Amino acid sequence: MIKVEALIRPQKLEDVKTALSDIGVKGMTVTEVRGSGKQKGFTQHYRGAEYTVNLLQKIKIEIVVSDDDAHSVATTIAKAAHTGEVGDGKIFLFPVAEAIRIRTGEEGDLAIE
Repeated sequence: MIKVEALIRPQKLEDVKTALSDIGVKGMTVTEVRGSGKQKGFTQHYRGAEYTVNLLQKIKIEIVVSDDDAHSVATTIAKAAHTGEVGDGKIFLFPVAEAIRIRTGEEGDLAIE
């Protein structure tokens, strides 16, 4: 099993959800996060004072899939989240040792189906 973790622009969430649904992904966890990278942030003025916002709003999507589906899921997210601009995000793939569905006690691939 592989955990696919993607950090994307908030405005691309609906596109990514639709694309994942189209390839049969059934479940995911979505979290609003803040972070910085090459995008560096931006400067704003508030009541005459200038300040820098360097932690930008992003969306983190976490999905655990079978080894065979991991590359397809990552590619689908990349295509749906792509704008071509700095700050499009990153995708990470992690090995998952075990999964257990609490309700039924199913383990392994059965727990993520």
